[in-house]
Amino acid sequence: MISRFIARGTFAFTGWTFNNQMPTHIKQCVMIAAPHTSNWDALYTRLAFVLMGIPVKITIKDSYMRFPYGPFIRYMGGVGINRRPKKDGEARPSMVQLMADLFKAHPDFVMLVTPEGTRSLRTKWKTGFYHIAVAANVPIALGYLDYKKKEAGVGKVVYPSGDMKKDMYEIMSFYKDIAGKYPEKFSVDLDYHH
Repeated sequence: MISRFIARGTFAFTGWTFNNQMPTHIKQCVMIAAPHTSNWDALYTRLAFVLMGIPVKITIKDSYMRFPYGPFIRYMGGVGINRRPKKDGEARPSMVQLMADLFKAHPDFVMLVTPEGTRSLRTKWKTGFYHIAVAANVPIALGYLDYKKKEAGVGKVVYPSGDMKKDMYEIMSFYKDIAGKYPEKFSVDLDYHH
């Protein structure tokens, strides 16, 4: 893993700061990473989580976990997902259920998700992250990179209430003023925006 020394030095050199509002008692959550408008986001996100001491995990198709890439992907926080049925003739398990099951298997598990998808403008977010949090009975932490403030962090934690529309409005109201590296490539989900 990237050392705190390297992360601290990189943040100091580039003028970034971090702001961690994540309560220390939370050991499991779905962590949103947004905005996602540039390849630089991955580096600053990784450095910020090292500085904040939050060991985020990223789910990836299990075929990528094999040699030669597997050891590196695991080192970077990758966790393999296998969607093949356990027995012939069974239906493939849903991605939401498989990802929710990871929380049962790992008592300390912070799953990083990028619900906007790609680095191009999307006005609708993928809502799987919300359904995973509900199925696993874990909160949703709002991780962010604000390029205008040069600040990375976790802004707040949302506990799914069962009223998805209300919860999504709360999440979007947090992200609406966060500036990505390329602000024109970032939008909150317009279905849940005031």
